[in-house]
Amino acid sequence: MINLIKDEWIGKKVKIIDSKNKSCIGMKGLIIDETKNKIVIKTNKGERKDIIKDISKIFFVDDNIIIDGKITTKRPEDRIKIKIKK
Repeated sequence: MINLIKDEWIGKKVKIIDSKNKSCIGMKGLIIDETKNKIVIKTNKGERKDIIKDISKIFFVDDNIIIDGKITTKRPEDRIKIKIKK
């Protein structure tokens, strides 16, 4: 999991499994952009959706890992510096 947090997310297949924004739950797609506070996914229908990291749990399909967005609310280039307690 630590490697995925520090890895590049653009191009990863994801599914939103939990969110305070209930309309995002179950949304699937490919990450096409990332900022400090959100990821942007392109859904299977070709729609572009903004997902707020801080309120979401993200399932990375190919890696079979769930990540709580709260721990990744940093600029993508700063995520590599995150210290994670084991």
